[in-house]
Amino acid sequence: MKTIGILSDTHGYWDEGLTDFFRICDEIWHAGDIGSLELAYKIAEFKPLRAVHGNIDDYKTRLMYPESQRFTVEDVRVLITHIAGTPGRYEPKIKEILKTNKVKVLVCGHSHILRIKYDNQRDILYLNPGAAGNSGFHHVKTAIRLKIEGSNIFDLEVWEKKRGV
Repeated sequence: MKTIGILSDTHGYWDEGLTDFFRICDEIWHAGDIGSLELAYKIAEFKPLRAVHGNIDDYKTRLMYPESQRFTVEDVRVLITHIAGTPGRYEPKIKEILKTNKVKVLVCGHSHILRIKYDNQRDILYLNPGAAGNSGFHHVKTAIRLKIEGSNIFDLEVWEKKRGV
């Protein structure tokens, strides 16, 4: 069994509340707009990190982290990218990846809007953890934690904190 922390759109900011929320996690997935390599290194020192770059990330971060990653945790195939669209309205690039790669979980960011939805048409759990940083239009910072055992995904929890607090 693995406990996974999922976040996006930190824009170079780490809220200490995330340290507490992710303390029990085996690894952290970051869905882009990390904001700096320094923050990526800080997260990776705390927990093993799987990350992708986002549209605001500089060339150094883009060299270190790909645009998307596919991997398997336990028996669950995962696709993580920054810009994916939403169920029923996926970006063309993501549609192509989903056609040729069977995944069970799609993690993305970019919108700064927390959205968790099961895509019945593609049999995919869609996860957008919202934004965990202080930059953007969102009023509440959010992140996700969940457990994976075999092919089961369970105990999904959401962390929320009002911006500026």
